[in-house]
Amino acid sequence: MTAEVNVTGSLRRRLALILTGGAAVLAVILFVVVRALTSQIAQQEQDNILSASLSSILDSAAIIDGQLQLDFPYASLSMLGTPADDRVFYAIYEDETFLSGYGDLPAPQQLRIDRPEFATHLFNADPVRIATGARTLIGTDGPRVISVSIAQTQDALALRLNGISRNVAILGIGFFVMASALALWAAATTSDQLMRLTTSVTRRGPQDLSPVAKPVPSEMVPLVGSLNTLMARLDQSLTQSEDFIAEAAHRIRTPLATVRAHAEATLQRVENPENRKALHAMIRAIDESSRAAGQLLDHAMVTFRAENLEQVDVDLNELLSELVQRMKPVAEMKDIALTLETEGPALILGDPILLQNALRNLIDNALKYAAAETAVEIRVKTEPTLTIQVLDDGPGFAADEVETLSGRFVRGKDTGNKIGSGLGLTIAQAATEAHGGHLSLINRPEGGACASLHF
Repeated sequence: MTAEVNVTGSLRRRLALILTGGAAVLAVILFVVVRALTSQIAQQEQDNILSASLSSILDSAAIIDGQLQLDFPYASLSMLGTPADDRVFYAIYEDETFLSGYGDLPAPQQLRIDRPEFATHLFNADPVRIATGARTLIGTDGPRVISVSIAQTQDALALRLNGISRNVAILGIGFFVMASALALWAAATTSDQLMRLTTSVTRRGPQDLSPVAKPVPSEMVPLVGSLNTLMARLDQSLTQSEDFIAEAAHRIRTPLATVRAHAEATLQRVENPENRKALHAMIRAIDESSRAAGQLLDHAMVTFRAENLEQVDVDLNELLSELVQRMKPVAEMKDIALTLETEGPALILGDPILLQNALRNLIDNALKYAAAETAVEIRVKTEPTLTIQVLDDGPGFAADEVETLSGRFVRGKDTGNKIGSGLGLTIAQAATEAHGGHLSLINRPEGGACASLHF
């Protein structure tokens, strides 16, 4: 079960969004820059053609017999032809006097003799590119300034720019797609480093607190270093806790056994009824404390081994036979018959120590609550699933307590003066669940209890 974590978003998604967002911005910048450059180049190409046409016209101007003569060379107009059949307009001025062409064609406010001037205007509701140049002619009456304006619509230029824009847009989209794919790959590769570290840590057992030795990128070194430091501290803490539990149980049980022996010896010599009653109570309290210390140690051991489960082939019939032989003297002292019934081979892959603890606690509970001159039966069933039942003729379970009796330190209401710690069923359940099984408690129809381990 994964603990709740305060999540603020996906690092992988965030990295992918940053990289794809950067790719989108770069694609837009690429489109704008390339289109601006191509527009500038295309406009420069049109200006060069207009300039060549203008120079051709100005070169044909001459003053003959005091009259200005200017012929339009065929080449000056043919070079302005375009696939879009752009329209061409012109205007000729002599010393700011309009001579020929389109008088409403915009002209620059200042003329330069050394080079042509270029401008873009609306003419007849269409954008036109205008090139204006001037030339000084010397006549008998003095110098004359001849200026010529050549204008051309920009339909072909617009078509060319639209085509270039489409190509650039396709290029930008292709760049964005490729950059996004690389961004997603980079984000996945980066997050995979974290996932591999997570998997490496997750696959460990709770007691495996060795340092992470898997190579990691330099950016993850502080994280792994902190994780290793934390695991070292946890390892030290767990070791101290286990040592403390074992030492505490040993130190508790040893003096308790000594005190019990002294109490029993004293009981044999005391005749006063009140003193004998007090000694009986003392012995009972010592037994309860000793049992509680033993089961606390067993519970700690089961918890530890359940997280580091040993996997060997265990013959449950053989394991139960040994337990029955060891516990028969206790049963005979209480005049209880302890029997074992098996149906066939009962093999399981698991930890024999955990399984032995679980079964011993169930049998011990049955012997504790069974009445004298009754029987405790242990049945091993292999169909439909492997099940071990421990049945007794005791008082059974209270109906409202069956679901809670396997909790830690929980005892039934009708336990009487039986010694117990409330950990026996907890240990049995934990050991069974570690093997993928479960514990069930029911009352027998004929009276008594049935505790079953299902695997």
